[in-house]
Amino acid sequence: MSQFISVFDMLKIGVGPSSSHTLGPWRAAQSFIQKIQLNDLFDQIDQVKIDLYGSLSLTGKGHATDIAVLLGLSGEDPELIDVSLIDDIIQKIEQTQSINLNKSKEVSFHKNDLIFNREFLPFHANGITFRGFFEGKEVITETYYSIGGGFVVQENQQLKKESLEKKNFPFPIERAKQLEGYCETHQMPISEIVWQNELILRSEEEINSDLKRVWKTMLECMYIGCHTEGKLPGGLNVKRRAFDTHKRLIKGAAYSNEQEWISAIRTTEVKFREILKWVSCFALSVNEVNASLGRVVTAPTNGSAGVIPAVLMYYLVIEDHKASFEHIKKFLLVAGEIGSIFKKNATISAAMGGCQAEIGVSSAMAAGALTELLGGSPGQVLVAAEIAMEHHLGLTCDPIGGLVQVPCIERNSMGAIKAINAAELALETNPEDSLVPLDSVIDTMWETAKDMNKNYKETSEGGLAVTVGLADC
Repeated sequence: MSQFISVFDMLKIGVGPSSSHTLGPWRAAQSFIQKIQLNDLFDQIDQVKIDLYGSLSLTGKGHATDIAVLLGLSGEDPELIDVSLIDDIIQKIEQTQSINLNKSKEVSFHKNDLIFNREFLPFHANGITFRGFFEGKEVITETYYSIGGGFVVQENQQLKKESLEKKNFPFPIERAKQLEGYCETHQMPISEIVWQNELILRSEEEINSDLKRVWKTMLECMYIGCHTEGKLPGGLNVKRRAFDTHKRLIKGAAYSNEQEWISAIRTTEVKFREILKWVSCFALSVNEVNASLGRVVTAPTNGSAGVIPAVLMYYLVIEDHKASFEHIKKFLLVAGEIGSIFKKNATISAAMGGCQAEIGVSSAMAAGALTELLGGSPGQVLVAAEIAMEHHLGLTCDPIGGLVQVPCIERNSMGAIKAINAAELALETNPEDSLVPLDSVIDTMWETAKDMNKNYKETSEGGLAVTVGLADC
């Protein structure tokens, strides 16, 4: 039976800079809290220690993994936390050498209780172990793996599969070919197929409400990024570029909120160069917010969070000035389903597959979603996704200093532009003439991932991370 991955699994709201290295460890810490509560150990534990392994250790500082873990243990939630309070919470932990565990009890925690281990655990590149102590004796040990996109599992655990196998989804989907077959048989667009599956888990009102919340977060993120200047934290002194680009493009137009901003952008020039700059500006803005521990939507990861909002915004401000929430909904449903097929058959984790698994997948998601909105057939939607991924194959993940900044932020701009181009190519293509099915390019991406040297899988031990040292910045 096919594994079901919801659109809301692929499009999660969280805090940057990384879904696998920030959001995942944060969720792992929350799961550890739940585990000690279920085992009636919460009141006993008086100290917690954490071990980070593999990629979580090698790039953990740059990805704020240590901060995320402490916030999770403190009972904060990445969807709800006031991000302006993060520094104060961490500072208090450092000063008091204790954590207010789940906002309920103070337990001992010293700086050396969080250990960065360079070795990799065999199950996955992103391993994290929590140990709980009582009067110096270890009473519980739990190991989690952050497998990309904010997903967290324990070894031998089937991700949500047991509980979802009993659900009677009308259109179980494992491969793109199945999805296309359903569309042909039932004469439905991809968005409708996805919608019918989502209705098994949520009501129509819940789906619409949650999709509106996802889009609201994306829009707020773009707005904040376009109106925030200065340099990004982390030590690279990367200058925010979205602010200056936006200032030149908006040309003094008046607005006071996000919706008025969309209307203002629609009045600006739509020459080819301006369109390129707007799309890039949208993508850059999101990932500048992400890099500064802001709230973003994993799409499908934090490191690739800018591609889908940028392409959707492109549709709203360039292609269709009368677009409504129904268009936004269709876009997000299609994007989410394409991303889920990649996750089921390959990976969305840069620690497992390099940046092809992040920017490549997000570009494919955006390309397919845009194609449906532009009137493409289900076959053309899948062609667009294939084209976008095909031209990201082999892309490495080599962040300088372990920070999700260089080259990550610019890559979102490139992924967004490629997505739009892929959609246009697909709209001029008869799917029957396409030589490379989407399933084949997904399989190829996974084989490429397995062949890729680990130095290029989010370890900062190869590529730009080595040739461009921190001293050069």
